[in-house]
Amino acid sequence: MSAASALGDLAAGIAIRTDESVLTTELQAGSEEAFALLISQYQAPIYSLISRVLTDPSDAADITQDVFIKVFRNISSFHGDSSLRTWIYRIALREASNQRRWWFRHRGREITIETETNASDGGKSTYLKDLLVDEHASPYQLTEHEEIRTKVEIELRRLQEPFRTVVILRDLEGLPYDEIAEILGTHLGTVKSRLVRGRAMLRARLQPLIAQARSDKGILSGRPAVSSTSTSEVPGLTRSAEGRLFGEAV
Repeated sequence: MSAASALGDLAAGIAIRTDESVLTTELQAGSEEAFALLISQYQAPIYSLISRVLTDPSDAADITQDVFIKVFRNISSFHGDSSLRTWIYRIALREASNQRRWWFRHRGREITIETETNASDGGKSTYLKDLLVDEHASPYQLTEHEEIRTKVEIELRRLQEPFRTVVILRDLEGLPYDEIAEILGTHLGTVKSRLVRGRAMLRARLQPLIAQARSDKGILSGRPAVSSTSTSEVPGLTRSAEGRLFGEAV
């Protein structure tokens, strides 16, 4: 039996697919099946959130694991004052924030890839970067439009906090305004204000990419480019995310 089928059977067996209160009860009772289902439902969105919030996204997998450890250890203290998803997202953002602070404190102690390691037999110096060379193309390098997709992610990471987190939660994670306010512990008006400013800053950063994408479409088609209803003009963003960033009214 596949893992997906097993999880589906578990969900049906304890009837917690759509009922958070039952899921919470099962989790607090120590059900391993319920915890496995929780991970299957939230692992991808939590990883996506953390990888975009962190300064160094390579730490996202470890932080995501830490989040679920915290959830498992602290589920008994969850009393339903918010939704289970809101509670988990709060933990995720807190862990990501702690990691960002650690990163800034320790960044000065790190060595760069330009650091000289030792001299070779021929008396020629070698550098750390020479030991890290991988001749194989990475999975991301094999992805179409990866250069532009990377630029989009870079510009998103350059947004100042707290604007970046609000943009991620609303435009990429698709959470409603009231839940974002609850997760961040702030007012609904503050969320909307931060979102407007965050979108404006990101829009200004991405405008050259959009103009280039539109120009490329026009060249390929032999006529002025028009917006597609199914494909984003900015590779790396889904059409729905791009619509929220550049066309949705708050």
